[in-house]
Amino acid sequence: MTPDVWMILAFAGFLIAGVPVAFSLALAGSVGIVAGLSPDMLATLGTNTYNSIAKYPLIAIPLFILTGLIFERSGVALRLVRFAQALIGPRHGGLALVAVLVCMIMGGMSGSGPADAAAVAMVMLPSMTKAGYPKPFSATLIAASASTAILIPPSVALILYSIVVPGVDLRALFAAGLFPGILAGLALLVPAMIVAKRYGWEGTPIAGSETLTVRTTFRQALPALFAPVLILGGLRSGLFTPTEAAVVAVAYGTLVGLLLTKELSLRDLWELLGEAAIISGVVMLIIALAGIFAWAGTMLGTFRHLAEWIIGLTDNGILLLVLVMLAVLVAGMLLDAISIYLIMMPVLIPVMQHFEWNPVWFGILLAMNIAIGQFTPPVAVNLMVTTEVAKIRLEETLCWALLFVVAMGCALALVAIFPSIALWLPTVLGYNI
Repeated sequence: MTPDVWMILAFAGFLIAGVPVAFSLALAGSVGIVAGLSPDMLATLGTNTYNSIAKYPLIAIPLFILTGLIFERSGVALRLVRFAQALIGPRHGGLALVAVLVCMIMGGMSGSGPADAAAVAMVMLPSMTKAGYPKPFSATLIAASASTAILIPPSVALILYSIVVPGVDLRALFAAGLFPGILAGLALLVPAMIVAKRYGWEGTPIAGSETLTVRTTFRQALPALFAPVLILGGLRSGLFTPTEAAVVAVAYGTLVGLLLTKELSLRDLWELLGEAAIISGVVMLIIALAGIFAWAGTMLGTFRHLAEWIIGLTDNGILLLVLVMLAVLVAGMLLDAISIYLIMMPVLIPVMQHFEWNPVWFGILLAMNIAIGQFTPPVAVNLMVTTEVAKIRLEETLCWALLFVVAMGCALALVAIFPSIALWLPTVLGYNI
């Protein structure tokens, strides 16, 4: 067998053996280096891991993770829920509509699906259960809705995509993800409303909010609603870069929690810094150790060989795009978004260039696929969070998960057929696509 085959088999073997993805990548890369290059080349491991994370745009990832944690602790989710509930009122499927809307707004602050799912689930699940919604349905709906965080800016996944794919403007990616993210949320809402109406699930006001008016709840939710406006408005005006936007988001969230909602203390802030550091450390470890795998794959020609094999499957770009999307969907059911980008993009970039697919549009399609994977068993990170909050087994959500997979799959198909859904806004804003 050739060295690149040894490397791929080693990676698959380590994953099957239960080795964490980060270490599987590093060990498989080391196998490739020893088998195909020279054991002496193992001296490059330190340089490769450092070069993988020594990139300025990566600073935005831990900062946006911290932003999501701060807004979650500041009571923002509860205020958004109260405002949406006052706006919509009690009706069949009312709380389902509230859950989807709040998840989408929270996604515009955290950029992380699991963080979004945790914040909304803790607020919404008790109310939805009291109103008659089955816990498996509620947990799945919130998990699916929270997956739109990977599309709606600021998205941690899109930040990483802009780093992995050379020449892609992150601002264009952020703008391109907005309408597909909204479309995905609406696609989830349609079956949720139909099912709620069929079974007669009635939305009821959240305890303690029956007397709150739209004006009162809007005033309370205004700081949260202003956060996405601040981030996107600053990017559009050129006031700050995407990385600087992350700093602004952290500062704004801290001020909101300390001075406006007053539910965030300095002790809480210190704990959140530690929590964000742990989460960011895991993310950065994956990125750093993936550098070994990427360097070995490049030197051995592994990625080039795989890309040539994929291109050789068919000359039909549409058929190949469908095959790629299916492959990414399966990967999304097993791996997290960061691992998927780091593992698959070195192979997919030559394919994308061969068929002249727009990199911004292609990035959004990948993100939508990965979003579906976030609530599709067996490894569904968002669903794991919401089922833990709901105290139910993951298996109980399978039927509802399939329903929402079909719904978001329809949204994905629309974006694939009509690229202007993603590309219109960045074009109008004058970004390079």
